[in-house]
Amino acid sequence: MQPFEKHLIAWLLCGFLPVLFSCQRDKTADNEPSFHQDEAFWQEYHEAYPMEANDVRAVLPDRDGNVWAATAKGIFRKIKDSGNWAPIFDGYANGPSFALAQDSAGTIWLGTWNGLYQYQNGAVTKANGPTGPISSICTKAGTVYAIGPNGFWIGNLKGFTLQKAAIARSVRDVISDGQDGLLIATDVGLYHWTPSNLEHTYKTDALIAAYAKGLAFNNDGKLWIGGLGGVTIQARGKKEAELRPKDGIPSIYVTAVRLAPDSSMWVGTQTGVVRFAKDGSHSLRFSRRWLMDDQVNDIAFDNNGNAWIATPRGVSAIKKRKMNLASKSDFFYDVLMKRHIRLPWIAGQAHLRVAGDTTTWEPEDDDNDGEYTGNYLAMESFRYAATKDPIAKENARKAFGFLKLLQDVTGTKGFFARTIVPATWTYMHDGNRTYTERELADELVKEPRFKPVEVRWHLSADKKWLWKGDTSSDEMCGHMFGYYYYYTLVADAAEKKVIGAHVGRIVDYLMQHQLNFADVDGKATRWSVWSPDQLNRDPEWLPDRNQNSMEMLAFLKLAHHMTGQEKYGKEYLRLIEKEHYLDNMKGVTQQNPAWLIYFDVVLQAYLYPILIHCEKDPERLKFYKNHLEEWFLKRKGDHNPLINFIYAHCLDKKAELKNSVDFLVDTPLDLVDWPIDHRKREDIQVVRTPVLEDEQVSELQPASIRLTVRWDKNPWTLSGGNPQVEREPVFWLLPYWMGRYLGMISK
Repeated sequence: MQPFEKHLIAWLLCGFLPVLFSCQRDKTADNEPSFHQDEAFWQEYHEAYPMEANDVRAVLPDRDGNVWAATAKGIFRKIKDSGNWAPIFDGYANGPSFALAQDSAGTIWLGTWNGLYQYQNGAVTKANGPTGPISSICTKAGTVYAIGPNGFWIGNLKGFTLQKAAIARSVRDVISDGQDGLLIATDVGLYHWTPSNLEHTYKTDALIAAYAKGLAFNNDGKLWIGGLGGVTIQARGKKEAELRPKDGIPSIYVTAVRLAPDSSMWVGTQTGVVRFAKDGSHSLRFSRRWLMDDQVNDIAFDNNGNAWIATPRGVSAIKKRKMNLASKSDFFYDVLMKRHIRLPWIAGQAHLRVAGDTTTWEPEDDDNDGEYTGNYLAMESFRYAATKDPIAKENARKAFGFLKLLQDVTGTKGFFARTIVPATWTYMHDGNRTYTERELADELVKEPRFKPVEVRWHLSADKKWLWKGDTSSDEMCGHMFGYYYYYTLVADAAEKKVIGAHVGRIVDYLMQHQLNFADVDGKATRWSVWSPDQLNRDPEWLPDRNQNSMEMLAFLKLAHHMTGQEKYGKEYLRLIEKEHYLDNMKGVTQQNPAWLIYFDVVLQAYLYPILIHCEKDPERLKFYKNHLEEWFLKRKGDHNPLINFIYAHCLDKKAELKNSVDFLVDTPLDLVDWPIDHRKREDIQVVRTPVLEDEQVSELQPASIRLTVRWDKNPWTLSGGNPQVEREPVFWLLPYWMGRYLGMISK
């Protein structure tokens, strides 16, 4: 079991099981929900039980809560509530094992390389008769059916009889037909055996393909036959329907089919397990977030409805507990405080020394520490505004203190650092370096705007911190976003003066350097360029003209709003009237596809609240609101709850609430950035939209099977992930608390 999963179980068992609220939602004119009553839902989570190099072929949770695994190296058992596997056999008896079953009396039957065994009252004995290997077992009442390449036996604890049935030796699964016979899946089709008859089906009028691997009846008594090509659904022996990749099967190699206690059908494949609900919807679980391996060999359910899944790398348990959004918020906030706040009060991701093991976490620096602490500052501001919790106010104050320190630590009149680390740290990302003339020439050809920065890390005057320069435009946008909400929702009159002075100092510095963010070398950093000399008159900055014009208008507007000083208002008007920055901004929604990156989408979202809530001129306010409407039409399909709630806050329109809540509900509790690769799936297509340069999925995937989110990441991304990173849960907490503050999500 992974440490994250142990933490989760402890929290769930000792924590909060929410009251099940009734679902009540007000409707807007277009039938879009405008209010979500926080109700209980089933939150799935994964427990991992590795068995490296054992290749688990079958899994059986017994009626006492123990779990059995048939593997390439023998039969193993995990006692209830334990995470350790113990072998059942010693010495000679150990070897490849294939099948497991429990009969009505509680006896465990084990199909192995050298025969059939029975486990009863703590003792293992070999059954008389069956010759190994035994690859499939079915039990009905007191009768046991054991089948393998060397024959088909029927018996019980007293003994077994060999049957004279002309069944193919390549048996993959066997189930009861519900009466006195068996259904048997083989590499050459489906057999229906009864004591008096044998029927063989293999033609395409009855099966997708003759290779049959898994069998199960659904809740309506229809037979699901999984195998090569997908799933065939039969009713009364006749093909009624098929499920192929176009229907949600992620791989044509179907390996197992089982009926779950909730009446859903679980279909195991070589690319994960897909569940089909009675209402026709389906959901996929794949990647190490959910499975030890995407190759599913067997599926079984325990008495609590938990799914146990056999894979080549071990056994996965997919479990669920009742939560609601409020208790999920508590869970994420606990993780945030334990592993994602580092001194002096930086909200960021954690590095995992051992991939996926959150007990090995350690803090690490990130270029975007300032931006994401700005998100955290906004989150705590909304949390305070919604609850008046003094801890939220104090934490917001600490986050602002860190962001202000980023400016103070540089010893300049307005430049701020990307991040800081204690001076004692010996490893940081992107350390100091030098460039040879050849390297510099190579970089300049690739990107003529390239700025060589050889000294990125600087020692602070008090010798306590190393601070990182070359601060980018996204840091500026993230800071201003956090400052706006802290000033608006939390700060008292005295604090407002401090915030306003801080923002004014930064914007003064920009104005002193032709609206560029000058590093300690006196030159603009690589990305922080807002001067009309570059944006309007240097063709290399054309890709950034629209975006950066919007940014600078927001910075000036915020400084004017907070300080009341006319110099900011005059510069704002100069850029609009003389340098056409408002006209430039129009192009944000018609960005050339070669220049569109999803990162910019979120930076734009940060700016709308400032431009709309701080603008007093009716015509410009109308422009900004119309601009947001046009922009939002292009972003609705992303189902991004942060964007949706920003839109709602700016225009007082409660839109896309269902998609926002769906994301909040479906987000997994596991924050490890597990690699996810949709390229291996056959049920989706690879496309180049909405971002031309990126490989993306043809259909937006639910949060449960996306890469771990940071909102600057493209939600349509095809593949990626780094299991040595655990993401900070601010991406979830920020939109949740925005929804609470806006009254769109109930307490």
